[in-house]
Amino acid sequence: MSAGIKLTQSELPENTSLPNSRRVYVNGQLPGVRVPFREINQTSSRNFDGTVETNPPVRVYDTSGPWGDPDLHCSVRDGLPQLRREWIIGRGDVEEYEGREAKPIDDGYLTFDAANRARIKDVGRLEDFPTQRRAVLRAKPGSCVTQLHYARRGIITPEMEFIAIRENLGREAALESADAPRDSLLHQHKGQSFGAAIPQFVTPEFVRSEVARGRAIVPANINHPESEPMIIGRNFLVKINANIGNSAVASSIDEEVDKMRWSIRCGSDTVMDLSTGKNIHATREWIIGRGDVEEYEGREAKPRNLRGTSFATL
Repeated sequence: MSAGIKLTQSELPENTSLPNSRRVYVNGQLPGVRVPFREINQTSSRNFDGTVETNPPVRVYDTSGPWGDPDLHCSVRDGLPQLRREWIIGRGDVEEYEGREAKPIDDGYLTFDAANRARIKDVGRLEDFPTQRRAVLRAKPGSCVTQLHYARRGIITPEMEFIAIRENLGREAALESADAPRDSLLHQHKGQSFGAAIPQFVTPEFVRSEVARGRAIVPANINHPESEPMIIGRNFLVKINANIGNSAVASSIDEEVDKMRWSIRCGSDTVMDLSTGKNIHATREWIIGRGDVEEYEGREAKPRNLRGTSFATL
């Protein structure tokens, strides 16, 4: 790697697994739907009578994406497999177009000379995204490519089935223990729903209906096909957001990528980029191409740039 993107002592080794666990997948019915989970092995229990009882493995939610699969050889420079690319293209409602070229001001430089000088700096170097830039997608005229639009048309997308499989984690075991006696460690109080309407099992149709009603959202940018589908709503699992970002004082592109990888390894479903220093555009390109979660960007805009500016971009 060049001086701009270096491995640090704190950075994760490529494709490492957590101790005493392995990556497993659950296949869906729609093509390409393969949901990752992490299966953790438990040690055996010794009973009071001296017998040993084998405990089954525990399956948990896993947001580490391809980085958590030891069979996939991901690298920071090559980026991640485009999980949703075929789903997006297969719907037939998108087209490619030439997006605008990146400008020095995108990374906080007023001139091309200033940006070129930043590319040869030892500290805080500006390093452009190394892979060939892929064509940008947009909706065809008269089309809409949001999950909300599909849901309201009654279409169950692969993203919705992916979400349903992941959201069902642990529900079967919870139902089995629902009638446990009060003196059992498995006993749980029914609690108060406070208006929530969570079914015994989450189906793709339930996901579709919640999105169609406007009670849940699915962040699924068509130009971020690496991201794993997830849903945010009151009738679904709690989601975790990680705030990261560089600043005018410290940090670099490689450190920001390292933060992103630690975030998803520790369970973040989304990542919010709060960068305020230089190299913001380049940093965002590095993070988006290497993360399987949705990334949000908080932009710092001057009044003259307010027109057409989105302060929170998926």
